[in-house]
Amino acid sequence: MTASKPLPNPSKTPGQPAPLVSVIVPARNEEASLGVCLRSLLEQNRVSFEVIVVDDGSTDRTREIAESFAGVRVITPGPLPEGWSGKVNALVCGAAQAQGRWLLFTDADTVHSPGSLIRSLAEAQRHHAALLSYSPGQEVHGFWSKAVMPVIFAELARAYPPSEVNDPRSAAAAANGQYILILRGAYEAVGGFASCASTLLEDVAMAQAVKASGRRIFFRYGGDAVRTRMYRNFAQLREGWTKNLALLFPAPVRLAILRLAEFLMIAVSAEAAILLFLLGVWFLAGGFGILFLVSCASFVGRIRRAHFGAQATTLALLGLPIFSYLLIRSALAHKKGKVIWKGREYAGGADAHAGTAAPAIPETEAHPNPVTHNCI
Repeated sequence: MTASKPLPNPSKTPGQPAPLVSVIVPARNEEASLGVCLRSLLEQNRVSFEVIVVDDGSTDRTREIAESFAGVRVITPGPLPEGWSGKVNALVCGAAQAQGRWLLFTDADTVHSPGSLIRSLAEAQRHHAALLSYSPGQEVHGFWSKAVMPVIFAELARAYPPSEVNDPRSAAAAANGQYILILRGAYEAVGGFASCASTLLEDVAMAQAVKASGRRIFFRYGGDAVRTRMYRNFAQLREGWTKNLALLFPAPVRLAILRLAEFLMIAVSAEAAILLFLLGVWFLAGGFGILFLVSCASFVGRIRRAHFGAQATTLALLGLPIFSYLLIRSALAHKKGKVIWKGREYAGGADAHAGTAAPAIPETEAHPNPVTHNCI
């Protein structure tokens, strides 16, 4: 991989201090959501910040929308280095142009609650965290999203429990790329997103690198601070989770089989209980009924931890086979080395744990060989 030198950071107005936070929004064909996102960001108060939108080759009105907001700086990343994802390229470019002591990387489909930026800074400082990440509240519309999103986020909560992620004694690390607030010193010390450019799961890799460096990370459900609507139709949902699922879970095919078996057990036990009851075989009907109730209770208890509404939690049972399908589809795509995301084809097969563990470096030190990048 090669990367060229960046243009110098834009000089701030003489006598005006640098912003405390640089908000970096990578955007590729985000005309449906970018306006609401930027409006929610610009309405933040009680903190000095700048907003940088990195237009990643959009072919819709993304750039026009971004440029219509006074106070938003719109830049274009340089050529995509070999082996890098488009998002990593945009993130690295945005960070290279940022002036803040803190960097907030947030997606264009997020909406930020009033006052959330100053509160997130206070929370990071309260927990002595060099990196804070929120898992946004998920807005789901339509059957497909309501059925499958709760299942996926319930599994994520099991795979990346915040209690372990936030424990400095545990090696577990996680972050959600939709909201990552990180000290510039920590970001530079681990080599920035350029250090994990070879993975499509750059958010988890960044968290791993920061934690491995000896710094604290803090991760939680952040529906009180930020929300998002990730996908607007099944095609987008399928493409997005095909890119990520095989990287997020260490044994995707095994998990797919387990969840499909769970769905069949719930469905068959319910059908058997009803049929046997109608036939008058009450003892067996009661046994299958108990199996159904216990299985449902276990399932609902797991899904409720994903923070979705009652309707989505109910539909989630039908999401189990869809989740299994997406897991297998993702595993096959990565095995074949062909992953499509937002019009680009990636080699796939990347490891979720591809982030390089950086040594513990004092906060004031920069990464010895920072990877720089060209931005326009």
